[in-house]
Amino acid sequence: MRLLVIGAGDVGSSIAASLSDSHDVVVVDIDRERVDSLTYEYDVLPIHGDGTSLEVLDEAEAREAEVVIASTDSDETNLAISGTIKTISDAFTIARVEKPTYYRTWQRSKGAFGTDFMVCSDLLTAQAIGRLIGLPTARDVDLFAGGTVQMAEFEVPPTSALTDWSIQEADRFDGLTFAAIVRDGEVILPSGEDVFEPADRVVVIGPTDSVRKFGSAVTDGKTIEGSENVVIVGGSSIGEQVAKLLEERDITPRLFEADSDRARSLAEELPSTTVMEHDATDLNFLEREHVAEADLLVATLDSDEKTLLTALVARRVGVERTVAVVEESQYVELFEAVGVDVAVNPRQVTGEEIIRFTRDRRAENVAIIESGAAEVIELEIDTESILIDRPIKEGISDLPDGVIIGAITRGGEFVVPRGDTVIEEGDHVVVFAREAVVDDVLHAM
Repeated sequence: MRLLVIGAGDVGSSIAASLSDSHDVVVVDIDRERVDSLTYEYDVLPIHGDGTSLEVLDEAEAREAEVVIASTDSDETNLAISGTIKTISDAFTIARVEKPTYYRTWQRSKGAFGTDFMVCSDLLTAQAIGRLIGLPTARDVDLFAGGTVQMAEFEVPPTSALTDWSIQEADRFDGLTFAAIVRDGEVILPSGEDVFEPADRVVVIGPTDSVRKFGSAVTDGKTIEGSENVVIVGGSSIGEQVAKLLEERDITPRLFEADSDRARSLAEELPSTTVMEHDATDLNFLEREHVAEADLLVATLDSDEKTLLTALVARRVGVERTVAVVEESQYVELFEAVGVDVAVNPRQVTGEEIIRFTRDRRAENVAIIESGAAEVIELEIDTESILIDRPIKEGISDLPDGVIIGAITRGGEFVVPRGDTVIEEGDHVVVFAREAVVDDVLHAM
């Protein structure tokens, strides 16, 4: 398939990196240095120029593209690109936007702005944070099979009783699959003899109850409930969307916003949220408002520096868990290294959603692990699959190394994946696969 990616920033670059091995990818960007740099690492065709220009699109042979992805940092430019493409070809258009207003318009009339599929960075980021709030000890959470299956990543604390357990000893949670251990940046597909070490990140796939029970074991038996006492610092669009999601769950968050006009506007938009106009780095204010008692604090301000400062101040006063929205992807590891529990990058979240949609139309859902080192993919089994009507232990032998079948649902019901489990047509199978074999898995299944 020929893909045209317009915008070579974080989102466009991650899309090109993930798809260039299996598709013909052309990347257009107005910054020559940025687009040329991609060719040193990936097999892509770079085009320098304005993606809204018909001359540049002709140079990129846009009429030959099957999918066009508009991923610049400007909503209006991305919508203009989609509209322009529709004047010259029937390519499937994907546009990235930040503003939920554009997304809501598109939802009301699919195909608006000349866009066939739209992703909203702010809403996707809020949803990712919402999943973390529902499973507060996890570092990452994704839902599969309509919510029947959950993939979660937990970090093993040095004090956890889980330390020194083997996978075999930990195999006591109904239907739970230990898909991977991430250790020092390396993704390990564990065997029964592998032992958990402090600071390991453990990726598990299974029914929601089992994932939650494992999360409790990681924290030495502490009962895990969704966070109820949530503080949001920063009345950004993402902060507003997080508050709306919590209101839908009958949770009453507190939101701190320093700008008086913005605070007044948020108070009108969020009837079940307590909106307060104040600087959240004021220690006296935080103590007066008992912020230390919060289960979780979400920091989403207008700069990464302010966001980091707010999250660290919150940890200092005793907030149990912090989530920070980080605009610059290169700061994610830094935030987590200095004490932020989870750093969420909107561009990374958006890139994953677009990759999910373009990776293979058969893929129902995709989650990316450790910056692309592996993927968790949901597929519906059809008559062409090499797994159909075969026990897993037999069918898995025809798949490449680096693949684990993590979960199966059949008719909406969870099926525990064991070696003698027979895969049937129509089953939804959730697979963990190393990045190098993803394309082979998609082709075989």
